[in-house]
Amino acid sequence: MHGPQRPPCEAGQVQSIAAGTPPLSASRKRAILAATVLGSSLTFIDGSALGVALPAIQRDLGAGPAAAQWISNAYLLTLGALVLTGGAAGDRFGRKRVFLIGVILFALASVACGLTPTAELLIVGRAIQGVGAALLTPGALALIGASFPPEERGRAFGTWAGAGALFGMAGPLVGGWLSDNADWRAIFWINVPLAALTVAVAARVPESRDPEARGLDVPGAVLAVAGLAALTWSLTAAPDLGWTSPAVLAGLAGGVGLLGGFLWAEAREAHPMMPLSLFRSSVFSGINLLTLLLYFALGGAMFFLHFDLIRVQGWSATEAGAAMLPFAVVMGLFSGLAGRIADRFGARLSLGVGPVLAGIGLLMLALPGRGAGYIDGPLAGMTVMAIGMTLAVGPLTGAVMGAVEPGKTGVASGVNNAVARVAGLLAVALLGVVLSAVFVALLDQPDARATLGQVMAGDGGLEEAAIDAFHAAFRAVMTVSGACAILAGAIGLLTAPGRPQKAA
Repeated sequence: MHGPQRPPCEAGQVQSIAAGTPPLSASRKRAILAATVLGSSLTFIDGSALGVALPAIQRDLGAGPAAAQWISNAYLLTLGALVLTGGAAGDRFGRKRVFLIGVILFALASVACGLTPTAELLIVGRAIQGVGAALLTPGALALIGASFPPEERGRAFGTWAGAGALFGMAGPLVGGWLSDNADWRAIFWINVPLAALTVAVAARVPESRDPEARGLDVPGAVLAVAGLAALTWSLTAAPDLGWTSPAVLAGLAGGVGLLGGFLWAEAREAHPMMPLSLFRSSVFSGINLLTLLLYFALGGAMFFLHFDLIRVQGWSATEAGAAMLPFAVVMGLFSGLAGRIADRFGARLSLGVGPVLAGIGLLMLALPGRGAGYIDGPLAGMTVMAIGMTLAVGPLTGAVMGAVEPGKTGVASGVNNAVARVAGLLAVALLGVVLSAVFVALLDQPDARATLGQVMAGDGGLEEAAIDAFHAAFRAVMTVSGACAILAGAIGLLTAPGRPQKAA
């Protein structure tokens, strides 16, 4: 399960279709909104459904713990590193064109994922899905922003976000049911008719572009992907190869060096994908650090929660998917109220209290012992975490956009969204190290790492000690996640803007 979706703007400036052109008809606007909702549903459903299905995928493909992490991380890697480039490409080459390229690429990659016989090929397919998502997601938001006048954008973005919440709510249930009653591969097949419908509806969508858009930051994109890939591979491979392995050490050093090169390139690029000047604002820097910690906590916890519910608690995949419902329901019903609270009391309160509540909820998810049911298991923790995230998500976007000059709000929000994606990538890798270290220490067997893979794959005949060790390791992961979220709240109290002053 990926983090909650946030509306405008992913990247780039909002530009009208063409100066002096007549307003679009109501039917044309409905077509634009339908196309963007349908296209975005590919990522909403696929991301949330796949998390519940991962235990079944690992079992059927014989994937070890590292491969299971990469099935998630390959997607997050390319999406997080390229989402800003995708937005810029739409501004320059045409938002509809880039959006549809992203939809078609996502669908073709989904076909490959559904046909794959091995975990390695599935990882490649997931990486290509991430490229498609990096093109279609900012393209969808830019199309809405370019097609609707300012007085209608709020409602249009709200419709897009509301549809995303509904699809996100359905995803875990769909993924769980398919894993239990059909085949997890069907999760990928769903994307094909959705993509075809999106392309058909988009035929009525007019093209738009930014006439002032400049060149793409290709060096920045390459360095970001390469650096994050090297760092993530090293962190994921270290439990198997050892921290003193030359390959792991070279990967860590190479990843740090490439990311350093990315910062160097961004400082000299005429049109950087991540303008470093934005970070001169202490509010912008603080909010992005908060985002990194909060989405690190959320992304890592939700990745490993499904394994504990299915492999330790003995739940079906459908039941594990239903455990996510409080999160989606609270987010869907109370996001508007959370926005009004932030408007009245300022972002600092919401961004201080919200992450702390989310952290408390994550810590509560670590409390249930083996054999816990829904009521005495994840319900309370999931609900408290959902309340905290609901308080934080809306004000987070507003605080980021308010921390920069009006002309830079689009790229500022895009940078913040990319930070959230990268946080999920790092979370799965780093918290996977925590899970493995605790499990191996508690089991204290020569083949403990292999046994961890057997537990996550659901192999039968395992000793109770192995199941207990995994549950203890899961509790350690949730504790680290909860601490990161609480730290994010402390940063919010220190750096987020306070209550706005009323004009005299």
